[in-house]
Amino acid sequence: MKRYLLPLIAVVILSSCGSNKTYLQRTDADRALQDVVKKLAKDKNDGDALSALPILYNNIKLDHLAKIKTYNNSKDINRFDLLIKEYDALQNAYNAILNNGAAFKIVNPHSFGTELLETKQAAAEVTYTAAENYLAKQNRDDAKRAYTLFKRTDKYVPGFKESKIKMQEAYESAIVNIVINRVEDNSYFFNSGWGNTGYNYSNQYFQESLVRELQNTNGYNLYAARFYTDWDARRDNVQPDWVVDLRLRDMSIPYPITYNYQRQVSANVQEGRDTSGKPIYRTVYATLNLTRQSFDATAAMEMNIRDIRSNRNISYRTFSNNYRWQQESGSYSGDRRALSNNDWAILNNNNYNSPRKEDVLEDLYRKIYPQVKNEITNQVDW
Repeated sequence: MKRYLLPLIAVVILSSCGSNKTYLQRTDADRALQDVVKKLAKDKNDGDALSALPILYNNIKLDHLAKIKTYNNSKDINRFDLLIKEYDALQNAYNAILNNGAAFKIVNPHSFGTELLETKQAAAEVTYTAAENYLAKQNRDDAKRAYTLFKRTDKYVPGFKESKIKMQEAYESAIVNIVINRVEDNSYFFNSGWGNTGYNYSNQYFQESLVRELQNTNGYNLYAARFYTDWDARRDNVQPDWVVDLRLRDMSIPYPITYNYQRQVSANVQEGRDTSGKPIYRTVYATLNLTRQSFDATAAMEMNIRDIRSNRNISYRTFSNNYRWQQESGSYSGDRRALSNNDWAILNNNNYNSPRKEDVLEDLYRKIYPQVKNEITNQVDW
């Protein structure tokens, strides 16, 4: 009997070591410990989990405490986020073991709750002081930094000193008044015989739409900015910080080009049946005499955002797009049965109906508009 029992025991031991080795060889020791505790919650006598737990916990403590020692030697204000992350990991391991009876019997974990709270308190103190220093510099970039730090302070310790009040003060200090000017036309048109109806309206509409939408969107997003048309700014006696200049630099709306051409079409049509009743087909032909009218319009809008107080360019971009139009009409000769439904649609289109200039402008503006709006948003967004 002993001859069979000893090999069996050896197999069990090796199997246990193999499983235990799996826990200990994981690259994420924190996750491995949590898995071990979950295993013990299902089976408090699981030998693999019980043997791996003290080794994992000791390794976790050594690893995180070593990182904490390194971070404490740093003067970088961001060290607190790293320290809090390490203490959180240690406290998570403590809580997992403490809440599992089987795990708590073999490991006596150390609570780092006090150290975690003290680190958050120190983080709040240091970050609050740094935020105040930035706010005292009284410029937009530093006010933005102050806002971020006051917000982080309140995250470390909710309600710390006057962090929320100061955060609003920093936001107000960072607000810029932005005047968006009407689109200036520096383009050249190739549009013989076309009128100018709607053009001035489109330039003004582009400007007013930007101001209206950016101002309304600001109710849902954090833009430290107020937007005005040039007329609004004069009416309200607003001194702008930034100015957005828009120039229509390259717009071409050519007169439609006429192109005449022919196209041969054919179809197999039934002309009767033979004596056995089988259908008889014949190929019929027709010639389409077509006239195609078309043009390609293009436009480029130049946008320059300037800080008029420092005379510095915030952004300089050019956005372009195109509009393509064509229509066909014509006549045919030959057998009408050779014509498809699409052919008939062209033949019935006998009215020359090119788009109005304002329609072309509206389409081009509609395509360029979101590009301009997004660039302004990117410059004021935090």
